[in-house]
Amino acid sequence: MEFEWWHWIVLGIALVIAELVVPAFFVVWFGLGALLVGVLLALLPGLGVTVQVLLWILASLAMVVLWFRIFKRSDYKTRIGQSDGDTIGEVGLVSKAAAPFERGRVRFQKPLLGSEEWECVIDEPVAVGERVRVVAVEGSFLKVEKS
Repeated sequence: MEFEWWHWIVLGIALVIAELVVPAFFVVWFGLGALLVGVLLALLPGLGVTVQVLLWILASLAMVVLWFRIFKRSDYKTRIGQSDGDTIGEVGLVSKAAAPFERGRVRFQKPLLGSEEWECVIDEPVAVGERVRVVAVEGSFLKVEKS
């Protein structure tokens, strides 16, 4: 059986969607590898099945290695005695709207004090998607302001 380019695209989309069900952030890289092979096969239609599967395996493994080596470094893990001074000034996006006397949630690109998402308080209303800056760490939540 010969694989068509759209077979790889469908497999890639299915694997990316399967990531929603799998608790680990891992299957998505195999889905993106399949999408890459689908695009390559659309551009170079003469690739054999063995080459296609080999490309998929290599692309998927390369993305997994990049994820664990470059993008998911352990530098951001919480260390005993870590000061909150490193956290002050960090900018994140509001993921749950907040208002005075109501807690919201803010998400950061890199984990702060061991977590990517924190409950927050603010003195003025903010909507989902707005940028905020950390001004203080108050117990188990962050005090933020619009940035």
